[in-house]
Amino acid sequence: MEAVIMVDVLRRSGAQVTVASVEPQLEVEASGGTRLVADTFISTCSDQVFDLVALPGGMPGSVRLRECEILKQITSRQAEEKRLYGAICAAPAVTLLPWGLSRKKQITCHPAFMDKLPTFWAVKSNIQVSGELTTSRGPGTSFEFALSLVEQLFGESVASKIGESLMLHRADNRKKEFNSVEWSVNHTPQVLIPVANGSEESEVVTIADILRRAKVEVTVVSVERSLPILASQGTRIIADKLIGDAAGSIYDIIILPGGVAGAERLQKSRILKKLLREQNTAGRIYGAVCSSPVVLDKQGLLKDKRATAHPSVVSKLTNEVINDARVVIDGKLITGRGFGTVTDFAMAIVTKLFGLARARSVAEGLVFELPRS
Repeated sequence: MEAVIMVDVLRRSGAQVTVASVEPQLEVEASGGTRLVADTFISTCSDQVFDLVALPGGMPGSVRLRECEILKQITSRQAEEKRLYGAICAAPAVTLLPWGLSRKKQITCHPAFMDKLPTFWAVKSNIQVSGELTTSRGPGTSFEFALSLVEQLFGESVASKIGESLMLHRADNRKKEFNSVEWSVNHTPQVLIPVANGSEESEVVTIADILRRAKVEVTVVSVERSLPILASQGTRIIADKLIGDAAGSIYDIIILPGGVAGAERLQKSRILKKLLREQNTAGRIYGAVCSSPVVLDKQGLLKDKRATAHPSVVSKLTNEVINDARVVIDGKLITGRGFGTVTDFAMAIVTKLFGLARARSVAEGLVFELPRS
């Protein structure tokens, strides 16, 4: 979540972002099980000058970053020449601190690593800007972290515009539910997330990451002819399976991520259409976020249902649209507004499947504030 959300938001702001692997290969497996393909190797970046160097957290990812001598040199030079650098989650304590790059700076990090920070300089805040260094607490603060970096690079007006476009600051209800039914199952829930070229990467990764933290079995499937897909903001994601190879299984939930181009390609998949029809007929759960509720609507799967979607596509829906909620649940249908509300969307699924106690445990690990009720 931290890596992908940061890249996504920065690219939306107009930044040219290079994702560099410190591993011997470009493909990396993130802490939540998502496989990503970097743009280049860290060795190709050693002589370049960057306006910002930003480190995602995760374990053992933060240790792997710390052990990379080239990255240490790049980041140290960044600090010496007073250009922007930042880190989130475990990285401030596990990576920057041993490098000596947080000395005499107020910093924050994930609560699990706060005891590693010098007491005098440790700050319990979601975002801490100390000179050229910006630090943040965890996956649940990734949007705030990314927007803070945008503000420092491009100014407050650009950051505000990006925040508004992502619906991060809207005072909507977190969730509205109609026709409430139980979602709990007597086995490990099986969730299918279909993806395509143009799918919104932050939505894909956030939903998969949070559900896996809740001990849900998540399968990301490509409706393309290959496992790798190129997401809407240029992130390369490798799916677990092709949709044809996953079609023989039964899934408790099927969730469609957004992204306009991605939703259009999902709509063209005959196998996915068949799976969604069967899901509805069998009375199992399905849902969509951002622009993908349109895919459900075109198949008649929103008939007599209340739903929400991204403001840019709500006029295309033929059902009753709820405009003042980030997440709408109607029976066994769940929909979400989009990019900036996707954490609420995923947490609503966790709450419905397992209850508030499990949801609060997951939220604590994310450093994400759940509503009290």
